[in-house]
Amino acid sequence: MPKILAPIALAVLASTSGAAFAQKGETVKIAWMDPLSGLMAAVGTNQLKTYQLMAEHFSKNNRSGVKFEIIALDNKLSPQETTATLRSAMDQGARYVTQGNGSGPALAIMDALDKHNSRNPGKEVLYINYAAVDPDLTNSKCSYWHFRLDADTSMKMEALTTYMKDQPEIKKVYLLGQNYSHGQQVSKFAKENLSRKRPDVQIVGDDLHPLAQVRDFAPYIAKIKQSGADTVITGNWGSDLALLLKAAKDSGLLDSVKFYTYYAFGPGAPTALGASASGQVFTVTYGHYNMGAPIAPLMAEFKKRMNEDMTQNSIYHTFALLDAAFVQTKGTDPVKVAAALEGMKIKSFNGEIEMRKSDHQLQQGLYVSRWEKAGGKNAYDAENTGYTFAPVKYYEPYVASTPTSCQMKRP
Repeated sequence: MPKILAPIALAVLASTSGAAFAQKGETVKIAWMDPLSGLMAAVGTNQLKTYQLMAEHFSKNNRSGVKFEIIALDNKLSPQETTATLRSAMDQGARYVTQGNGSGPALAIMDALDKHNSRNPGKEVLYINYAAVDPDLTNSKCSYWHFRLDADTSMKMEALTTYMKDQPEIKKVYLLGQNYSHGQQVSKFAKENLSRKRPDVQIVGDDLHPLAQVRDFAPYIAKIKQSGADTVITGNWGSDLALLLKAAKDSGLLDSVKFYTYYAFGPGAPTALGASASGQVFTVTYGHYNMGAPIAPLMAEFKKRMNEDMTQNSIYHTFALLDAAFVQTKGTDPVKVAAALEGMKIKSFNGEIEMRKSDHQLQQGLYVSRWEKAGGKNAYDAENTGYTFAPVKYYEPYVASTPTSCQMKRP
């Protein structure tokens, strides 16, 4: 497993702008709960190191005067393990928790905190979700104590299909995903969006496979070839995407079929693509490799220190939003911070972002990017391949925003 930043690196005294806040010098513990073992360990390890680097950075550079400490807990991508790690986090004094891999663990946290916070006034815990994207988390299952930083599955599909509708070569689409809520939602929203925006497009395949269990995607590649698809849409992430893309490249499928993805920038995927996939793979997200300040210097520092790419820039917003809320409330109490986060707007690396009050879903611009040779203004070298994801289209927050059915129960 790659080396993880030593905890001592996180205990850096904050430098402030001179304001005398009540919380100045206070340590804010954030418990990180995601996989550090199993097939998705590479994803979790990369995200943990990103949290550690961001905690170190924001401990030195914030307005509220706090310092941040990360408590790392391996939830093994399991809802049951997540519930146990949540108890451990609270036992260690964490009043802020974060998680991003898998909507099952996300729901486990939300359910547990709804109960804990109602039964333990004065000991409330707030959950920051940086990557679990099932739309239900901010719709039918929304919670006051849950704030999502990533764009959800429906928002990303809205942007992706808005781009795809203007690509006349797309005629036959194959849907392939992981068999859990996210993969099922990708399939659902792809079909709904394409039928509305490009009714001429045929869905020639719709497959789901077990999450984090498939080691050989050749049988799925054979089915895609047999279907006559010219395009694949997949919400796969982690090893499930890297192995899928490798199998597609090895079989020659990428020579003729384009892949529209959610997570092709994730650990292992760029290496699986290499040069032969140039121009054939697209991804949709709230940023890209080749952005400016304030994220570009942090990505460069991460790569220099870790010898790998920073893949989850939503983690930046964990600290940017908390710092702004601490300043506003002049403290770190999760009850007051939650109220301050509702409707909060800040300027960030991807423009102005807003935490929508009605459902706690962050509203932000989205990019569609294409895999191509690195150079010029898109010079970031992804996983030392000589290639990068270069932005081809940016959509303002209102374009990708989707309505919510959330009926928020506030304390």
